Amino acid sequence: MTNAPKISLLLADVDGTLVTKEKLLTERAIGAVRKMRETNIHFAITSGRPPKGMSMLFDALDIDTPISGFNGGMIVNRDLSIVEARNLSPDVAREAVALILANGMDAWVYAGLNWFVRDADAAHVERESWTVKYKPTVIDDLYGKLDQATKIVGVSDDKEQMQACESAAQKAFGDRTTTATSQPYYLDITHPEANKGAVVDYLSRTLNIPPAEIATIGDQPNDVLMFKRSGFSIAMGNSSPEVQSQASVTTADSEHEGFAIAVEKYVLPTSH
Repeated sequence: MTNAPKISLLLADVDGTLVTKEKLLTERAIGAVRKMRETNIHFAITSGRPPKGMSMLFDALDIDTPISGFNGGMIVNRDLSIVEARNLSPDVAREAVALILANGMDAWVYAGLNWFVRDADAAHVERESWTVKYKPTVIDDLYGKLDQATKIVGVSDDKEQMQACESAAQKAFGDRTTTATSQPYYLDITHPEANKGAVVDYLSRTLNIPPAEIATIGDQPNDVLMFKRSGFSIAMGNSSPEVQSQASVTTADSEHEGFAIAVEKYVLPTSH
């Protein structure tokens, strides 16, 4: 399928999709969002990032739709006021941290607008701080921060370790969580209704747009659920063959204006 249907909303993933590897918005991407607004097409973003970690995009893109952080675990307004939060049950959060640590991986906890880690020098902490533009709180005991945990993250650069932990978590939690990789080195564990497919449903209800008129664009396995719930889906060229096989079409990669090209080719009215 290459002919896009009528599109009234584009829902975009952030990292590996909307921004480059250096976490930058290109002028062409900004222009593509502006053109959508000029043609009355809504634009929304969703990410595994905390909402605060997307705030640098709000003004640049003039976001006026609900913003979905933590893969849909928390919905906020542009001023970061919380509209809705889907927290893990404390028991599940405790099991998740224990499982991640038992698999030899590092664990992070996101609770409310806070980010907790055990070691500021651990893998990916510094890079993530740079990406989201704020630093985590370092604590010795993550278990004391699980009463309102929205997302638990397992961190590892070992691909086999990551796959083993993901399989173990999916087996252990079943439908009690949504468990998926948001980056090759991040395993996200969230509330069962906190996933990007649920974000499509939420925006459809809130903005009164039929799912058939919603397009989605992303690059990671956790984007596939939103592909399945939307009328038209676009995989980035930097996504895996498995992710690409689940999308309606594939665009260029994030380093070569894949987002802007997709908007220009499939989303704007002149492309239909």
